Amino acid sequence: MNVRKFTASTSRGAWSLVREALGPDAVILSNRAIDGGVEILALAGEDMASLAEPMVERAAISETTLASLVPHHKPTQPAPLALTSNVSDAAPASDRVEISTAELNNMMSEIRSMRGMLEIQLSELAWNDPQKREPVKSTALREMLAAGFSASLARYLIARLPAGASNQSGMDWIKSILTRNLTTIGDENEILEKGGVYALVGPTGVGKTTTTAKLAARCVMRHGPGKLALITTDGYRIGGYEQLRIYGKILGVMVHSVKDEADLRIALDELKGKHTVLIDTVGVSQRDQMVADQIAMLAGAGDQVKRLLCLNATSTGETLNEVVRSYMGDGLAGCILTKLDEAATIGSALDVVIRQKLNLYYVANGQRVPEDLHVANQQYLVDRAFKLKRETAPFQLGDAEIPAVMANTVRAMNDKSLREVILG
Repeated sequence: MNVRKFTASTSRGAWSLVREALGPDAVILSNRAIDGGVEILALAGEDMASLAEPMVERAAISETTLASLVPHHKPTQPAPLALTSNVSDAAPASDRVEISTAELNNMMSEIRSMRGMLEIQLSELAWNDPQKREPVKSTALREMLAAGFSASLARYLIARLPAGASNQSGMDWIKSILTRNLTTIGDENEILEKGGVYALVGPTGVGKTTTTAKLAARCVMRHGPGKLALITTDGYRIGGYEQLRIYGKILGVMVHSVKDEADLRIALDELKGKHTVLIDTVGVSQRDQMVADQIAMLAGAGDQVKRLLCLNATSTGETLNEVVRSYMGDGLAGCILTKLDEAATIGSALDVVIRQKLNLYYVANGQRVPEDLHVANQQYLVDRAFKLKRETAPFQLGDAEIPAVMANTVRAMNDKSLREVILG
């Protein structure tokens, strides 16, 4: 086994030397700053692989090599690490120690951790350079992050920014890509004219009941109260049924309450003559097993039930991604963004809609029924995302903070959902 030392004026230079000498599978053992540069101790991938042979329960490793692998290990007679030549494990038997599989696994874990930290550090350095050399990309990146878009999506688009673009043309290009990949219904005929059975689903407090009332009002305005039916499965929340019943009374529409799949099938069979049936479901946390039960109940009631997921625009991108994954089931008809009037930025919500390839039906921006419900407009929403970011200046990233944020997106760049973004 040979531990090699590489020195260079920068981390990038040292890492290049490692890759050139030991290949891309080299294992980094240590990385430290020295006078005038950086020093890296590395091990060839095949040498490290030999440590983990599955048939070897215990391996003999020289104390010198062990000391280079485990900094906190103190052998009885420590041997200094050679600084100008390769370190060999061909030591006399008297100088060898036994090492258990558990200790070897611990060493491997520490090495992987060190390698991960080095990758992040090198990524930061790698981003610092183009940030200075390509100010247009740097500006576009800051704009996207400030608008709430994820670092991975921002980096993916920035890497493909047309050469020679100005700040304005670069941002126009990014907005056009986001707009093209934001799928909407275009007009209300998808619901109001075609009709059908729609169930509004989502976590507690996202605004399902109010949104159901807004949709109901639009249906009544188009076809009259006799063509609409309302169903609620919200038997858990105090006042849940009463809230929808009040809306139904104002609209002149009867509200039916169901508690399980059998009830829902019976209700839908009785209401099959209605042009549109809207189902207001009980709010369930995305981490609750009841989400799967709810999906099964709606699916069991018949193929005609289309689920619309209500997404809270004030939530973080991570939370919204988790909500979509939980509620996806065998597929969603689309989604509705709620609480736009309360969101400081909406880039994270649009990011999730684009990444998850959801069909965006409506956006809701207030409590008024039915005024505060609008058919989604791609260009308006993308423009709004970048306008809103100006109001969140205290929370925007500075130049010195961007490399650290972008360094964590290296693995995310292989995200399949990003690769499928249409850039044509």
